[in-house]
Amino acid sequence: METFNENDIQYQKAKRYVEKLRGFYAHLFVYVIINVLIVFYNYSHLKPGESYFEFKNFFTLTFWGIGILVHAMTVFLSKNGYLQNWEEKKIRELIEKEKKNQ
Repeated sequence: METFNENDIQYQKAKRYVEKLRGFYAHLFVYVIINVLIVFYNYSHLKPGESYFEFKNFFTLTFWGIGILVHAMTVFLSKNGYLQNWEEKKIRELIEKEKKNQ
């Protein structure tokens, strides 16, 4: 098995991406589990003749789902594009600033 130098920039980028990915999957897992429990609870507490399809039953699912979509976009779309370029530019800027202070 190949060993990696932890100071290597490519290794650091890959490690940071894997951490973001793991965070997203944990967020998604909690979202699914909690919303299944909410659906079960709401369904089991319906009054006779009451429809499940009311906004109050989908409130958490909807707004937390928007949060999940934003989290997914920051993880999957940031790999290529504006956020990655911004990160690299900011890293270079901080390194240059640190060199000037020494």
